[in-house]
Amino acid sequence: MKKEDKEKKDTIYTGEDIEIVEEGSVFAEDTADEGGEELPKRLDKLRKDLASCRKEKQEYLEGWQRAKADLINHKKDETERKQAVSQFASEDTIYDILPVLDSFDLALKHDMPPDVEKGIRMIKGQLEEVLKRKGVETIAVTKGDAFDSAIHESIGETESDAKEGTIAEEVQRGYRMYGKVIRASRVKIAKGNI
Repeated sequence: MKKEDKEKKDTIYTGEDIEIVEEGSVFAEDTADEGGEELPKRLDKLRKDLASCRKEKQEYLEGWQRAKADLINHKKDETERKQAVSQFASEDTIYDILPVLDSFDLALKHDMPPDVEKGIRMIKGQLEEVLKRKGVETIAVTKGDAFDSAIHESIGETESDAKEGTIAEEVQRGYRMYGKVIRASRVKIAKGNI
């Protein structure tokens, strides 16, 4: 029988640890013939090597797990960034369209034939519907609301029956796109009576 065959018979692989067959086996006799005291030294060395391999395996596993988690986080961040870019890619164009809506509002304040007024309202409605589908919404402002610099832009003060420091009137409508302010509402603030 070859030495390799003897080792296969004498060694049992259990997955975690290697068990060596008791003294008196063919493997033990072969090593004892080669030097007597060699077996315990070789076993200690093999145990140290095995412990070292397990430690190295654990380090590689932990490194791989960290790298995998980093990749998953990167993919998630990249997906969110792409969504944000696609949502706001048309922001400049929409910002340029807002004065057209202002012009419609201004035109509707004047007297005109009913058919013309109806046509202007229909076109304005279509334009507002397109903007709504693109995530654009108006910033609601009513007289007496508290001034919020995140969504309002003060262009001056005016006398009003509204509480001092609150919004007296809206001069130009503001808009949000997917929750982000793309144009603040321009307002006048109520000043106290002197």
